[in-house]
Amino acid sequence: MMNFNRNTQVVDCRLGISHGKGGSLARAGTLSQAGKLDVVVVAMGSGRRHVTKPICEITYAIRRENIQTGVLVLYAGTGYPESGTMGSFGIDPKEIDQINMHKMAIIHFGNVRNHFVRKARDIFSGVHIPAVIITQALVDFEDFAKVGIKTRYVKPKEKDQLSDGVIMNIVTGVTRGDAASREKLSEIIVKVKETLGQIQ
Repeated sequence: MMNFNRNTQVVDCRLGISHGKGGSLARAGTLSQAGKLDVVVVAMGSGRRHVTKPICEITYAIRRENIQTGVLVLYAGTGYPESGTMGSFGIDPKEIDQINMHKMAIIHFGNVRNHFVRKARDIFSGVHIPAVIITQALVDFEDFAKVGIKTRYVKPKEKDQLSDGVIMNIVTGVTRGDAASREKLSEIIVKVKETLGQIQ
């Protein structure tokens, strides 16, 4: 149980031990589920190449606004290189189901745009709910629409559209491995509330 001013939220304990470098984020393949299935924050698995420090700060800031928020750490979200500089990425059907249980998702990516746009394509092949994307690198709605993801402002051709999931908002400039600034946390909260308001 977590207390935020006078509001209490119940959050399921994570299933695995945490990575200290990842901001005490649970190991890959775990879900911390809130009492109500409003928002899920989706994180790539933490490790040597993915320092996911801002996730806990982002989640805490959203919960302080009395928004019920859970965290899913993807099992194959790390994209560890198979050979050379190319990484592997996958999302389990169970993880897709866990995301789709919620009203909306917040998906956190890093600083290699071409890499995380491909990850987003794989995620949105099965995700059918609205989402807010958080990245370190600059990215726009058109980048996601080009790979078949429906967005609030730019839509792919109907034959190329992956799913009913839609990117409603994007927040860039959130540095992986560093504390999120007050300004960025405020921007995230505004965009999450805006998205929730539009789907409720």
